[in-house]
Amino acid sequence: MSDRCAARRDALRASLPQDDVDAYLIAHRQNVGYLTDFRGTDANLLLTRDRAVILSDGRYTAQLTLECPDIDHHVRAVDERMAQAIAGVLTKIGAGSVGFEAGATSVAQFEDLRALAPTLSWRPIRSRVEDLRAIKDDSELAGIREAIFYAETAFLDVLITTDLGQTEKEVADTLEMRMRRRGAFGSSFPPIVAVGANAALPHYGPSDEERLGDGDFVLVDWGATGRPYKSDLTRVVVTGNVTPRFEEVYRAVLAAQERALAAIRPGVTGGEVDAAARAALDEAGLGAYFHHGLGHGIGREVHEAPAIRRGSETVLRPGMVVTIEPGVYLPGWGGIRIEDDVLITPDGIDVLTQLPKGLDTLRVR
Repeated sequence: MSDRCAARRDALRASLPQDDVDAYLIAHRQNVGYLTDFRGTDANLLLTRDRAVILSDGRYTAQLTLECPDIDHHVRAVDERMAQAIAGVLTKIGAGSVGFEAGATSVAQFEDLRALAPTLSWRPIRSRVEDLRAIKDDSELAGIREAIFYAETAFLDVLITTDLGQTEKEVADTLEMRMRRRGAFGSSFPPIVAVGANAALPHYGPSDEERLGDGDFVLVDWGATGRPYKSDLTRVVVTGNVTPRFEEVYRAVLAAQERALAAIRPGVTGGEVDAAARAALDEAGLGAYFHHGLGHGIGREVHEAPAIRRGSETVLRPGMVVTIEPGVYLPGWGGIRIEDDVLITPDGIDVLTQLPKGLDTLRVR
């Protein structure tokens, strides 16, 4: 992995002149991992034109040697704060200007750094590493496929063994346990299990009182964490009658997803894909009930670049993996959301998630 990480660092170095800085300070944990393969929880990376220095603490001395053998290490003393270590290393390497990750650095942390290294010029940077991460290489795609396998097989396990009368929380807990048993390191996020009217709340938290069978359907949104890549899926499971209203809304959401999938290809923007789904829901008279963006990138984090939302000017490129998840949320009735993970290829797309999504194909009796 060290060669791949070295190539990623070189790609980031190419932006140093554009940002007019001598060094980058990378603080976001997933960005540090992407550039170094370090899996610890406390590390910063300093990157110059010819050096890379990872800074951590004594808990990770052996781990740094194992995971980051090709870059310099600075293991800070017990009484040395991270900001002090960063300022010291920057002084030692002679940097005059530093680009820091604005989204990963608090105001307090920035003020601390500026006080400790007052002669340096500090400049906020945004999305440099995230833009690199948006294009997945073969090893990353393998990690995402693995996370999808954990999520899909666990879901099928739960579907077979779940009975009407189980609470939302019981189903969510079982799903998380099954993903771990299948090989996942955990969930991408706390699973959403929303019965009937609860599904009108897009980020609903499962209840230990609401039970399957209290409504005609249940919305399940879940994902698995692999090594360290993630998956993210949503399906609606029938637990009662397929009413005319359910069929109408479900078919409209499915048509919106199909319209969006047909619109995806390299060179289109995230906003154009989002607009395709919204047009389908508008035609069905349900556009006013679609309250969120159509999708997002997925990889080391469950939400990352690119954004598939209204007005997004991000141009889609081969190697991006995104979710496509239109939804309709009707207060007092419920919500329908259908979500798949999609790889953008040179010729179009590859839908990586394969669970069925036809009307009434997923059911608990």
